[in-house]
Amino acid sequence: EVQLVESGGGLVQAGGSLRLSCTYSGFTFDDYAIGWFRQAPGKEREGVSCISASDGYTSYTDSVKGRFTISNDNAKNTMYLQMNSLKPEDTAVYYCAADLYGRTCHGEYWGQGTQVTVSS
Repeated sequence: EVQLVESGGGLVQAGGSLRLSCTYSGFTFDDYAIGWFRQAPGKEREGVSCISASDGYTSYTDSVKGRFTISNDNAKNTMYLQMNSLKPEDTAVYYCAADLYGRTCHGEYWGQGTQVTVSS
C-alpha cells in the first residue's frame, strides 16, 4: 500500500523560505515519479514540480522556476521541496503525489496536503 505523508507547511512572510517534506512508503521498484501539486482557494489544482526516481529528471511549472528545488532521498524515503523567495501567490494547499511508473507526475496516489500561507 502506497502512503504519502506531507509536512513542513506553515505561515511565512513574502521573500521567506519553507521546505516541504513528503515521506513515502509502499513503492516496490524505483521506477516511480513523485512531486507536488497545489491548490489555492477558488482555483484548480496545478502541478508544481516532479522528480523521477529512476534518473532524477525534474520538472517545474514556470511560476516557480528558479525559486523552488525538488529533491529525493531514496535512503530516507523522503522527497523535499525547497521553496525560496516565496510570494503571496504561492499560498495554497500543497499535495504530495506519486505515480508508480514513469517520469512524470499525474497523481496516481495523494497525500493529505499541507497548508502554505505567504503573507505580504
